[in-house]
Amino acid sequence: MTVLLTRSDVERAVDVDEVLEVLGEGFRAPAPAQPPLRVRTELPGPGTATCLMPGLLPGVPAYTVKVNAKFPAASPALRGVVCLHDLATGELLALADSAAVTAWRTGLAAALGTHLLADPGAGTLGFVGAGAQARVVAAGLRRLRAWREVVATDLDPARPAELGALPLESASAVALAADPVVLATWSRRPLLRADEVRPHQHLTTLGADEPGKVELPADLLLACRVVVDDRAPAAAAGALGNVGLEAGVAAGTLGDVLRGDLPARDSTDRPTVYAPVGLPWQDLALLWTVYRRVSRAEATVIDLLG
Repeated sequence: MTVLLTRSDVERAVDVDEVLEVLGEGFRAPAPAQPPLRVRTELPGPGTATCLMPGLLPGVPAYTVKVNAKFPAASPALRGVVCLHDLATGELLALADSAAVTAWRTGLAAALGTHLLADPGAGTLGFVGAGAQARVVAAGLRRLRAWREVVATDLDPARPAELGALPLESASAVALAADPVVLATWSRRPLLRADEVRPHQHLTTLGADEPGKVELPADLLLACRVVVDDRAPAAAAGALGNVGLEAGVAAGTLGDVLRGDLPARDSTDRPTVYAPVGLPWQDLALLWTVYRRVSRAEATVIDLLG
């Protein structure tokens, strides 16, 4: 039997604290022997299609396969499904809305990375892009530490208020006012210059997750201590590779930080950057916790073999 999980089903069942804990455990886990696959192709017209597989985590008796289509002008821009399969039999346990799964796993993983890498004394949280992804990051960061103030800028002037943030006029203004700064946009050009970033400041860039998308320029990244979720995809189609930089620019991964192999901050005053692309096991971390919390009495269940 297969449980169908709509966007509202996923959002009702997300336990932020539990997901943050599972994500932390996932980052600490050793890299899988078989590297996961991220297959992307252009579609005729404005969209792209991506498949991430398999999502695997030690101790979880299931795996995920995600199939997405991205259409920037649509709302939501991400359309697709995440399939949760039994690891022993291949049975399809759940079929979930990929927009909700992706937003929550990406946002909470970004919140975890931002919390670990930002100055412990930072009190003003800033967002460049205040849409759905920013709202999830903010929800996670508000659970991880207290903030004196939240500021944001967005092309839609109504969005900062929806985020509970003070609206500012530009990315530069956010960088001047806040530490840390989370960039969550569809931008294809740099949004900040290197001279707009302060010593010790932290930036998290979420928008550069496929070819052509850029939020931070190469000279800014080279001036910073960069941490990624995985070096290879970051250099292939992430914040590094999209501006012509190689994997070696990264000081390490968030897993290195959580395992204690890499200090969260070094002895220099360089700014830090967290530049994730998103990994298949994160879909499993989110969807497995949701699947276990959903009431079977209230869920929609179908028999695909019927």
